[in-house]
Amino acid sequence: MLPTLSTTDLLALLAAIPLAAIGGEGFLKGILGVATWLRLPKMLVATTLVAFATSSPELTVSSMAALSGAPEIGLGDALGSNVVNIALILGIALLFGALPANLLEIRRDLTLALLTPLLTLILILDGNLSRGEGFLLLALFAAWIGLAIRQAAAHRRQLSLDVDTPGHPVMAWLYVLGGLTCLILAGRLFVSGASGIAVALGIHAYVIGALVVAIGTSLPELMTMLIARWRGHDDVGLGTLLGSNLFNGLAIVGTAASIHPIQAPFVEVGAALVFGIITVLLMLPSQGFLSRQRGLVLLGTYAAFVAATVSL
Repeated sequence: MLPTLSTTDLLALLAAIPLAAIGGEGFLKGILGVATWLRLPKMLVATTLVAFATSSPELTVSSMAALSGAPEIGLGDALGSNVVNIALILGIALLFGALPANLLEIRRDLTLALLTPLLTLILILDGNLSRGEGFLLLALFAAWIGLAIRQAAAHRRQLSLDVDTPGHPVMAWLYVLGGLTCLILAGRLFVSGASGIAVALGIHAYVIGALVVAIGTSLPELMTMLIARWRGHDDVGLGTLLGSNLFNGLAIVGTAASIHPIQAPFVEVGAALVFGIITVLLMLPSQGFLSRQRGLVLLGTYAAFVAATVSL
């Protein structure tokens, strides 16, 4: 007997697609306007402001889960989203062609993105992430933000003080807020619709979480990356993925642990952390580019991550 699929779930899934496209287009336009108005490099704005905005779904999930006494949910979503961000989203983006990547521009953030899962792996060897360890992650996040602010101030000092502030900040921020709202709503619709369909098909709840929730909360990063590629702003897409991983690994995991200590057996989170390290290593550019073949490797890595997670 064939399973009965809910019309509501199908409509939610279908509605998420155009809403995500509209939100991504508006969000990118707003961010470019904000970067111009602030007179800051697009890469810097992408790794900070854009990444914070696109990571807001993970922050909401993590905080609410921790406040309800189940911080493990937030930990799993944040770590899983990090693998989705690079292995799946960057892998898909590279299928459209090689992506320019200047190692000097991303070296600091790439190094920290590699050290963060390594540190988390060490901290969670005992199966517990304490409040003190959560505060340590938040302190590292604050230091990174401090360096970004310092970089922004140095960049602005290099510009002529006589140059008028360009752009229209009100419209730019309206595009940012409107686009982000559409992206988050699209993510919620995607999770709701896809989860309902998966349940009707008899798919295990853990698999739904690994495949649907993590992808749903990463939908803002996915649309930002794809539309940035389409519009020729590759630095915005790459910076968004790097910054989002740092927000997830430091701010979101740190917030969850500082609210409520996290009991997480190493065997459960070890796979996400190890694959997180592997995917960051696969972001290292070769001769100033990330090739289309690298995208295939990343997608294969994501498939291996899903298989490893499901088999636990």
